Amino acid sequence: MQIETHVLRILDEVLSLDGRSAGFDRNTHLLGAIPELDSMAVVSLITGLEEQLGIVVDDDDIDGATFATVGSLVDFVTAKLA
Repeated sequence: MQIETHVLRILDEVLSLDGRSAGFDRNTHLLGAIPELDSMAVVSLITGLEEQLGIVVDDDDIDGATFATVGSLVDFVTAKLA
C-alpha cells in the first residue's frame, strides 16, 4: 500500500490535481479519463517516478496499458522496485 500512496502523491503533484488523487483507488482510470494526463504529462510523470522513487523506466517499458489505471501504474512501479 505504501507504493500506491507514493504513486498517488506523485500523480497529484505532477498533474496538479490539488488533492483529487486522494479519492483514487486501484480501479481509477487514468489515461483517457483524466484530462490532465496527456502525452506531455506522461513524460513528466515518468520523470517524477524516476526521481522520487529511484527507478529507471526504459522507452520500451512504456505502453498505454501501464497508465490505464492506478492499479496498473502501481503494479508497474512495484515491478520496477523489485
